[in-house]
Amino acid sequence: MAGQLQGKIAVVTAAGQGIGRAIAEAFAAEGATVHASDLDLGKLDGLDASKAELDVTDTEAVDAYAAAIGGIDILANVAGFVHHGTVLDCDEKAWDFSFDLNVKSMHRMIRAFLPEMITRAAANGTSGSIVNMSSGASSLKGAPNRYAYGATKAAVIGLTKAVAQDFIRSNIRCNAICPGTIESPSWLDRVEQLGKTVGGTDKAMQLFVDRQPMGRVGKPAEVAALAVYLASDAAAFTTGTAIPIDGGWTL
Repeated sequence: MAGQLQGKIAVVTAAGQGIGRAIAEAFAAEGATVHASDLDLGKLDGLDASKAELDVTDTEAVDAYAAAIGGIDILANVAGFVHHGTVLDCDEKAWDFSFDLNVKSMHRMIRAFLPEMITRAAANGTSGSIVNMSSGASSLKGAPNRYAYGATKAAVIGLTKAVAQDFIRSNIRCNAICPGTIESPSWLDRVEQLGKTVGGTDKAMQLFVDRQPMGRVGKPAEVAALAVYLASDAAAFTTGTAIPIDGGWTL
């Protein structure tokens, strides 16, 4: 069904590649006016969107970005980082960076955009939608060598539920998407790194595929389709959820 987001204004972070780009493209295809940001402005080339360079770890930059855009209907927080290793591989710098980018960036974006989201939802008689990118590796399931990452993505689920609870009567919905392994540039980087230790990229990729119950990794467009649903009025009765989209990995 085309036009699910017609007339809506959306903001998408980390829209330059992978899941973020797929979401920005899907939002635009469904009729939304999209404001796409990324740390690397060049990665936004080709998007049907207003484009901006944005460091979501910079509070002043986020506040200025929100002030420039004004009221929106949809906020998709996608920016994140996958730290590889156990607690013994994670020093304080890595821990702090993971939480700053994966969790506090969402706090910054929500805090900056939420007041005008509430005002716009009230004026239009609709609900605003916040979509946060969590992971199957979170409070849903432990994953090997994802110590800091899993902790941050569990925190995202807690943040999501707190925002959903606090603003449910303000017509603001907040949900988390919890992907499994998704084909993306960052995943391909991890495959390449693993290949150095297991005898090649092809073998590393097969190891990733073999652990998937469906026998394949997911596509960014599949995650984007879920984001469109959560952003749309079809999900008007859905808030505070953490939805796995992982090919059965968390079963």
